[in-house]
Parts: sequence; C-alpha cells; structure tokens
Amino acid sequence: MNILSDNSDKLYYVGGVVRDSLLGVEARDMDFVYEGVLEGANEFGTICVDGHDIASTRCEEYPRPGHLPVITKFGCTLKEDAQRRDFTINALYRKVSDGEIIDYVGGQEDLKNKKLRVLHDKSFIDDPARIIRGLKFAVRFGFELDEHTKALQDEYLANVNYDMCYKRVKQELMDTLTSPEAFKRFIEQGIYKLITPNKVELRAALPDEPLEWIVYAGILQDLSRLDLTREEQKVVADYGNPQTDLEIYHAFEGAPRDAVLLHGILKDERAACRYLDFLQNVQLEITGDDLKVLGIPPSPHYAEIFDRVLEKKFQNPSMTKEDEIALAREV
Repeated sequence: MNILSDNSDKLYYVGGVVRDSLLGVEARDMDFVYEGVLEGANEFGTICVDGHDIASTRCEEYPRPGHLPVITKFGCTLKEDAQRRDFTINALYRKVSDGEIIDYVGGQEDLKNKKLRVLHDKSFIDDPARIIRGLKFAVRFGFELDEHTKALQDEYLANVNYDMCYKRVKQELMDTLTSPEAFKRFIEQGIYKLITPNKVELRAALPDEPLEWIVYAGILQDLSRLDLTREEQKVVADYGNPQTDLEIYHAFEGAPRDAVLLHGILKDERAACRYLDFLQNVQLEITGDDLKVLGIPPSPHYAEIFDRVLEKKFQNPSMTKEDEIALAREV
C-alpha cells in the first residue's frame, strides 16, 4: 500500500497494525507515521490522505505529570519518535515501501516472550492511563508485565497522583473493562486506585457475562473524578432500596438495564432479578381515557388507581383489559 508515492521511503506503519500483523491477528486500527515534517499538516503534525491520518514524527514532553503532553519537535528521527510510545510492542515500525521492520526498543523480542515493557521509568508517571492500557493488552493477548514494569506499576499505584487527565483514563476504561476477567485483574492488581483511593474488593455476585464498562466502573462507587455523560450518570444513580413489587417497578421504570444490573450487584440481587425477569414485562392496558369513561374526572387519584390495578396484575398477569376496568371501577 503506497499512500505517499513520492515519499514512500519515509512512510511507516506504526503501533498496533505492526504488532498485530506480527502476532497474526486482525489489526483493529491502522496508523501511519512519516519520518520528517509533512507539508500542509495541522497543528499536531498530521494530514489525512486517502481516508488515513498520517502523523509527522515528533518528540513530546510532559510539563505536568499525568496531563497531556506538549510537542517539542516535529520531524525528529524515527528512533526519537519511538521513545514517546507506551510499550515496546507498540513502538514497532514497518516501512510501507518494502515491509522492513524497524525495532529500536526490542519490541519483537517482547512479542515473542509475551511481555509488556515500558520504554522508560517515568512512563506511568507521565501517563497513568498506560497502566489501564497495559491491562487491556494483557487480557487481549495473554501477555504479562515484565518484572521491572510491574514494579513501576506497583510503585505508582501505592502513591497515585490524582491530578491527572481523566479524559484519557475514562477512554481506557471504556476500551478495557469489557469482560469479567479484565475487571477481576483491574481489582486484584489495584489498578482501581487510579479512580478512587477507597478500598474495593471483588464481589461474588458479579455475573459471568460481559457487561458494559460503566457497570464495572460503577462497582467502584466513587466515580467523582470521571466526567460521566447523563446516561452514564443514570446507570450509577442510587435507586434506593425498593422492596415490594410496586416499589421495585416504580424505582426501575424507565431506568437503563445497566442501572438495574448494577443495583443487583451492589445492593439487592433479588429486586434486580424480579424487575428484569418479570415486572418490566407487566403492562397495563387501561388508560386515562378509560377512567374518564367510568366517570372519574382527571386528578392525581388516577395514579393511585393505576397502582392498585398494577399490583393486582403483578399477582395475576393474565388479567384482560376488561378485568382491569372492572377493578378500576371497584377502586
């Protein structure tokens, strides 16, 4: 594939596409880097060609640990560009023109040994989200952190700097917390400490099937550092402690399914299962118009009537609309 035919000798595939091709798995993304300064590039040194983003090689530094880096130089050497990557297995380059692999950091050897290794000792200090990214690759490929990288991770998690860019952290959570296994390691390795200093333990009630990331994250309970969307906030909201069928129905009516699942994990599995397995499927057929026909003027009393009928229908789901109207008349 020759995207920049005039400069193909300086154009490289980089990162995941090279890693995945060497592992023999389908690549999830395709990134390109150009050794030099791209003409017409934007402020990040990137241009778009044939639907693909191509980045100029660059050097970065972190003025504030845990926050976004600043670019200090465009057009640096490929070897310098490699030093800003997260792990050695993601700092591999393949020349577009002839397929030659360029490896300055021992990434190919780490791929063979199934090891995840950072490029320098300040890697996690610069970007703590790399700890979650490491978990993602460990689960996806069956890799482990090399001994020194594991020591650096443990050292950071023992003294987390909570002044960090949580936008990056959230994105990594969304990409990583996709299975019970990932969440189990997230807790056991203490990676949850990036989100909250509160102690978190694995819960036996955790379902075996994969859940949405926000459900796993919600188990931490303290998500105050994450910028949650309105829908995500609904999932982690407190739905109280409903006990009766009617209370359970009203508590979860209109709530996201993930919210009910999280309630079941954190508070009351019985109530969550009762709603998901039965109550949510019970619907009244009568409407306010039917009550008007019965001669009942519109008022807050309607809600009481509907609740009384609904309670009876929970006990007898086979009730017909005529049965509901008869019961409403009695009420």
